[in-house]
Amino acid sequence: MTKKEALYQYLLRMGDDSLILGQRLSELCGHGPILEEDIATTNISLDLIGQATLLLEYAGELADEPKTNDELAFLRIEKHYANALLVEQPNGNFGDTMMRQFLFDAYRKPLLEQLMQSVDKRLAGIAEKALKETKYHLRHSSEWVIRLGDGTQESHSKVQASLESLYRYAHELFFENEVDEILLNEGIIPAAKTLFPLWEKTVTEVLEMATMSLPKNNWKFQGGREGRHSEHMGFLLAEMQYMQRTYPNMEW
Repeated sequence: MTKKEALYQYLLRMGDDSLILGQRLSELCGHGPILEEDIATTNISLDLIGQATLLLEYAGELADEPKTNDELAFLRIEKHYANALLVEQPNGNFGDTMMRQFLFDAYRKPLLEQLMQSVDKRLAGIAEKALKETKYHLRHSSEWVIRLGDGTQESHSKVQASLESLYRYAHELFFENEVDEILLNEGIIPAAKTLFPLWEKTVTEVLEMATMSLPKNNWKFQGGREGRHSEHMGFLLAEMQYMQRTYPNMEW
């Protein structure tokens, strides 16, 4: 695998994480528990889709046959998406939505901070822009996890159940293979082993304030990075890709 091929695959991972999570959050537009939260969730969705646009645009330029970001977003089949399983999980209740967001934000923030030091200046520039948004995303999701966990008995039990359900997907965020080895040696990306302690520290501190405890089971699900997705992904793509597949080459 060449450096160009490895970078293409890595950009797809990041872009797909943002795209699929952005799509999930967009499903909540008009369905927030309160108006302010409805607006906040929709804005986070727009931030993520904006990040996906930049990442997939860069990836498309590196493809063997150059593609637009729209083509990569809407015209791939399920097994060609490289997002982590975590981000494709259903919105569920509000605790599920915030816990999924928190586990992802706690990973994405230190990743972007370290990518700003990348020798790839374009990727570093994308990371710098995205970091400003991600800092807000993490603050927002952290505050809700604390509020729900340290709230009523019902909110605590529900968000603890959300953690039990979603935590098993979180470790896939630190997946590494040949792609990472090549880019790490080139100084383009950070090592997962440097990111995991930072993620773990954030998660532990927030859960402590939320009076919550980490799951005791050791289940760790993965497959998304290699194109093996959960049963939820096909339904998500059917909705997300409908317009582009119904009206090919449509542009805004």
